[in-house]
Amino acid sequence: MALDLVRKPDLLAEAMTEAARLVEAQLDALLPVPEAAEARLIEAMRYACLNGGKRLRAFLVMETAKLFTVNVTCAARVAAAVEMLHAYSLVHDDLPAMDDDDLRRGQPSCHKKFDEATAILAGDALQTRAFEVLAEEDTHADAEARCELISAFALASGARGMVGGQMIDMLAEGKQLSGPEITRLQALKTGRLIQFSAEAGAILGRAPQAQRHFIAAYGRELGGAFQIYDDVLDEAGSAEDIGKTVGKDAAQGKATMVSILGLDRARAQAEHLADQAAQHLESFGERAELLKLLARFTVTRKS
Repeated sequence: MALDLVRKPDLLAEAMTEAARLVEAQLDALLPVPEAAEARLIEAMRYACLNGGKRLRAFLVMETAKLFTVNVTCAARVAAAVEMLHAYSLVHDDLPAMDDDDLRRGQPSCHKKFDEATAILAGDALQTRAFEVLAEEDTHADAEARCELISAFALASGARGMVGGQMIDMLAEGKQLSGPEITRLQALKTGRLIQFSAEAGAILGRAPQAQRHFIAAYGRELGGAFQIYDDVLDEAGSAEDIGKTVGKDAAQGKATMVSILGLDRARAQAEHLADQAAQHLESFGERAELLKLLARFTVTRKS
């Protein structure tokens, strides 16, 4: 069933802007620039994660946390940690050894703004700082909750998650993958961190298992929709809107749903997953309206 989300077109934009403001304030506080020799490293870290972006993952953390009445500051700290890890992945993804991209969010990539060595170190440091933030007592008073956050975060971002997906993506260049193989690649590379971002609010709120199941299913379907629509934008979007080079997937022979389904069918598949994601939230009623709006935004955005 298609989502009836036309009635409040500005609601999501306002909520995402406010969530981004809160999370960016946390990022600013968590990454102070020292008056020491490592200042250049911190500047590169700040450049990587304070230069815009949709903050979709951060919004997911903040909004799912609201479902379980989590303290806003605690949720913003977790959202900031997710944004640090996401930024690290983008910094490394743009390196010449990976996707070799000079543009990110309409600005020079980190290795172009600074240099390759600094970009590598900035990514490394963002990743470790993200885990450090989750381990701190200010993130949650319950040590068990912090341990669960860290464990789930590691699983989503490591060899069985985002990094593993990146490896598969590199190995797949120039090869013909099947639909299930591409689905798994994208679930690891992009979907797992999006799913964690949704689940993080439930972990913070010590939600019952049944509710966690629905939130995890929402995050999984949303992640799938997001990545397929990213492929659509790479094929049909503009560099001005997206803020990065377009057409690179096809030029590099990357395996995407667009490459095997075609543009229209890939777009339809993304919309189907977005609708499924929203349906997983029915038991939360109107409290989940913004998360349903986010599902539709995922497959209608321009960047």
